[in-house]
Amino acid sequence: MTQPGKRASTLQQNGILSFNPVFVGDKNLLCAGRRPGPDDLSAMKKAWAVILGQGCPQELYQMARAASPRVFPNYDSRFDFPGKTGQAGLFLKYNAPFPKSLVFKRAADCRKGLDKDVGNLPFALPFVFKYDWGGEGQTVFLLHSIDELKERLEEAERFEAAGQSGFLLQEFVPCNNHSLRVVVAHDELVAYWRKGPPGKPIMGGLCQGAILDKESDPHLMEAGKEMVADFCGKTLINLAGFDLLFDERQKGPAPLFLEINWFFGRRGLGGSDAYYKLLNRAIDRWLKDLKN
Repeated sequence: MTQPGKRASTLQQNGILSFNPVFVGDKNLLCAGRRPGPDDLSAMKKAWAVILGQGCPQELYQMARAASPRVFPNYDSRFDFPGKTGQAGLFLKYNAPFPKSLVFKRAADCRKGLDKDVGNLPFALPFVFKYDWGGEGQTVFLLHSIDELKERLEEAERFEAAGQSGFLLQEFVPCNNHSLRVVVAHDELVAYWRKGPPGKPIMGGLCQGAILDKESDPHLMEAGKEMVADFCGKTLINLAGFDLLFDERQKGPAPLFLEINWFFGRRGLGGSDAYYKLLNRAIDRWLKDLKN
């Protein structure tokens, strides 16, 4: 882990309070393994700005937002539109292009909304089944038959019995086995392709066997970055990894949003040290922009 030089350990009025171990503030606290308490709230109210960790819990984030007008990162969308099903609603709210999707809270809702043989769908086979949770393609499945859908619905019911619920059905978009990751860190955007093996649709990221490519189709990469920048300007998202697709059936394809990753892999960025440097640059520029 790389860090800037140490700063004062006590927080003076209007100093920088950091809960992120990667960024050193005027006062540094950790909230891992415990709930935020009165001392945290008092420090937040005294601080000029509050820096939170990428994995901060909702309780800590809401406390910071209530205590300070300057909080990084901005996770309003993460908590107001939770999970993959929530993101579908976020894309709809801002008229952002994304594949046709049906959102369900429970398997019974899906069965009820379809006909008796579970075959009345607004898009053709194959289509994608996504659980509301999970990352790197581990809870995403390409379904080729109604029988496969029935099996997933039975599995979803078992998850519901254990306390996890929610999924969506989504149009499968042929994309030449490519997906574009665009990482946003304040005003800096980094883009790269994840490519699946020939003839095998890409359903996950680099840890699932995709190949990293930072060079191909630079015009499409720029189109993706522009769309993400515009979306972030509307939503105020300033730390996330966006996954985009380009429909190969379209001439001069325009990007489609696939999902937002609040926790994202670092290999495509050059590893952890490169990510820490990116994050510190982003926070420093965010603080500077606030003061200008």
